[in-house]
Amino acid sequence: MSDNPITTERHSDILVIVSNNPPVNALGAAVRIGLAQGLKEALADDTIKAVVVRCDGRTFFAGADITEFTKPPVEPMLPGVIDAFEASPKPVIAAIHGTALGGGCEVTLGCHYRIAVPSAKIGTPEVKLGLLPGAGGTQRLPRVAGIETAVELCAGGSPISASRALAVGLIDKLAGEDSLASDAITFARECIAKGPRPSRSLPVKGEVAAIEAYAKANARKFRGFDAPAANIACVEAATRLPFDEGIKFERDQFMKLMMGSQSAAQRHIFFAERQAAKIDGIGADVKPREIKRVGIIGAGTMGGGISMNFLSAGIPVTIVEMKQDALDRGTGVIRRNYEATAAKGRMKPEQVETAMAALKPTLSLEDLADCDLVIEAVYEEMSVKKDIFGKLDKICKPGAILASNTSYLNVDEIAASTSRPQDVLGMHFFSPANVMKLLEVVRGEKTAPDALMTAMGLAKKIGKVAVVAGVCHGFIGNRMLMPRQVEAMKLLMEGATPQQIDKVHVDFGMPMGPFQMSDLAGVDIGWHRDPTRIENIRDALAAEGRWGQKKNAGFYDYDDKRRPSPSARVQEIIDEFRIQEGVAKRDISDQEIVERTLYTMVNEGAKILEEGMAQRASDIDVVWIYGYGWPVYRGGPMHWADSEGLDKIVAGLRNQEARMGSDFSFSNLLLDKAEKGDKFTR
Repeated sequence: MSDNPITTERHSDILVIVSNNPPVNALGAAVRIGLAQGLKEALADDTIKAVVVRCDGRTFFAGADITEFTKPPVEPMLPGVIDAFEASPKPVIAAIHGTALGGGCEVTLGCHYRIAVPSAKIGTPEVKLGLLPGAGGTQRLPRVAGIETAVELCAGGSPISASRALAVGLIDKLAGEDSLASDAITFARECIAKGPRPSRSLPVKGEVAAIEAYAKANARKFRGFDAPAANIACVEAATRLPFDEGIKFERDQFMKLMMGSQSAAQRHIFFAERQAAKIDGIGADVKPREIKRVGIIGAGTMGGGISMNFLSAGIPVTIVEMKQDALDRGTGVIRRNYEATAAKGRMKPEQVETAMAALKPTLSLEDLADCDLVIEAVYEEMSVKKDIFGKLDKICKPGAILASNTSYLNVDEIAASTSRPQDVLGMHFFSPANVMKLLEVVRGEKTAPDALMTAMGLAKKIGKVAVVAGVCHGFIGNRMLMPRQVEAMKLLMEGATPQQIDKVHVDFGMPMGPFQMSDLAGVDIGWHRDPTRIENIRDALAAEGRWGQKKNAGFYDYDDKRRPSPSARVQEIIDEFRIQEGVAKRDISDQEIVERTLYTMVNEGAKILEEGMAQRASDIDVVWIYGYGWPVYRGGPMHWADSEGLDKIVAGLRNQEARMGSDFSFSNLLLDKAEKGDKFTR
């Protein structure tokens, strides 16, 4: 923050209050103090007839300074500053560029009039941090922009464009894209004759029924979250309470959310995502390599999805397949995906053609010679991958980064098949690769710092959230998934049903449980393909062709719309194995399922940390939020463990230790932290 983030400029009878608080003009204490002083200056001067509030830099106020949330309050608080602007006897005009988000949007609502450049965006994303606009936003928005827009902005959290804001009354005028400062002054002079227009004095606009309709339409999306319901309740309160009573209701709801576990978890992930981009042990002098063209080996589901990430970011791609029909099929899917996106209005037809023109399909590995990064996305078999990397070593130019999209395999072993292990790393995309945000970047023992930095920086360019992982079986995410799956299968043998286990996970907030996930991914994935070799329940299902949703039968039966129902045949198979293994059937409680499937994940995460396979506990949380659908309102497995209490986690695992068997071992780090009353995350 600069020493003086707020300055004032006099333009005849207009006083312009200017904020310059890089990078996003956050509404920290110094800014709030400066805004209050600027208004005081304007009100003390009889020759000043109107006030303009604008920002230098890349954006208008983009929100509160959330680092202040856990610190003692510093006056003036934002609601007081906004109230003062609103109460001004001289018109106050907000001049908006960039984004006016959260507290920034609320500042504009405290102003009497609003002018914005066409590229500006306005919104209240607090719900994404488990909060609500706490400076009057839920009460002023229904009066300024209408009930329907207010509930969408507050409960949904996505900003709207300046053109839409103009249409609903959230702004009053569009400025020239490059002339906001002068246009705002001109507009302020127009407003002098109109006088102040306090938002609190405006009637609520729109139909109250829009609130219930919005809540109903988004019920599934909001399941488990506290903040959307609180935002909706506050907008509803604005329709029936006087303004001051509505503000009190908003403040009560804000404090409940602020002190609750969900907002703490969501704020943890907000900071964890940013922390994950930082690489331990790499100095500021290390510079990334230049990536002008990317090669992808494999045009299947993964290879095609990975290619789309780079094409969409404007990076040309050479895609390689072994056979022409596979290549044609893969490039055809890429085109259809882009055309479907264009049909929904998310791309222009010319953007589709630009992306496809940047794709070079080929059947020859030699065509990868001019690529700066090559990503292998073929069958998960070590011998196949080593053969490919051996060939790439001879084909690719010096300094080209060679990456494997492996989900489990040893990146160091793959690197050893080349003469350039310093250029080899893992780039584990998640399926569908053009949609899922997570990217595990696997740092091999000999991976060069600049290669790792390049992969992490490139991840950001293609819209991914990247996490550095070490070389171990399954890296971070899949390694933690394994004990969950192992215990889920054991629980089936002991008396639980697939639907009971899955329900516990869905009730916890996961998008699906272990067996629903298995059916979706394919029960046959990794199966040895010998129907006579039946060693476990999964083998038996696969041998009967119960491969999951694609066969309308897996751990569940499926109808023609892929709706699941419990399977009598699956229960027969489970019972047969139980008798064969001599396992006594018993009642399994939901709490035991939590302890054996979720607590074991925490234990594995602790092992990953003590082995140095993850840089920090919050990185593990990021992996599970963005790669596996862990509920963001629980903050990831390590943050959740902290909120549960590590002593409780250890006690639960102790309760189940004998049932989990000899393949379970405690993490010493978990035991140590539990004994000391310590936490994984702060």
